[in-house]
Amino acid sequence: MIRTENVSMRFGGLTAVSDLNISIEKNEIVGLIGPNGAGKTTAFNTITGVYKPSEGRIVFKGQDVTGAKPHKITELGIARTFQNIRLWKDMDVLDNVLVACHLRMGVGVFASTLHLPAYRAKERRSREFAMSLLESVGLADQAHEASTSLPYGKQRRLEIVRALATEPSLLLLDEPAAGMNPQESLELMDFIVKIRDQYDLTILLIEHHMQVVMGVCTRMYVLDYGVTIAHGSPDEIRRDPKVIEAYLGVD
Repeated sequence: MIRTENVSMRFGGLTAVSDLNISIEKNEIVGLIGPNGAGKTTAFNTITGVYKPSEGRIVFKGQDVTGAKPHKITELGIARTFQNIRLWKDMDVLDNVLVACHLRMGVGVFASTLHLPAYRAKERRSREFAMSLLESVGLADQAHEASTSLPYGKQRRLEIVRALATEPSLLLLDEPAAGMNPQESLELMDFIVKIRDQYDLTILLIEHHMQVVMGVCTRMYVLDYGVTIAHGSPDEIRRDPKVIEAYLGVD
């Protein structure tokens, strides 16, 4: 589905990511973990076009997408969420999702400006699609409530739904369990597997909540100071001395 080939990202004299090589197959759920400042979000930003890598390349479905703009990355089928929730605060729940649906509407400026029948038909289909997404995650009853009035866990789900509305094949989740209580974190594990199966997704996940990442990921990559120090199954990662040292330090 996607691979990075010796991707490095430097900011002046600081190397945030060095020689990142990850490969993810279709329908996998893969974790990207590491201590704070390890370079995880920088890796996400290079994959999604926020940053152009200083070196290396990114290949998505066989196509070199290195340095492509974020909107082109999204059009190709890569969507993401953010570490800090970025909902449109002045919009209700449904409108937050409808904005993302417009990516696939395929209606020109002329038709949309004049509200021609073709535009109205596609707008109606977008609304139906958005409502079906909200229904699938239990948010349909709050469709017309302010997005910021939702409990924190539901705001996280709404941001994921907004990403799903772009109809991606690869979904990048940046710390989806951040700020959740233990029960919400357990529910999130089931939710991630559910949307993977329901929407035929491949998922790359950044997460500090080890119960979540160990519970849903088949493989994991571990970064420390921008360098990949381990790669393997959850059991292999759990026992890896380099990983233990990176998280806990040594005497």
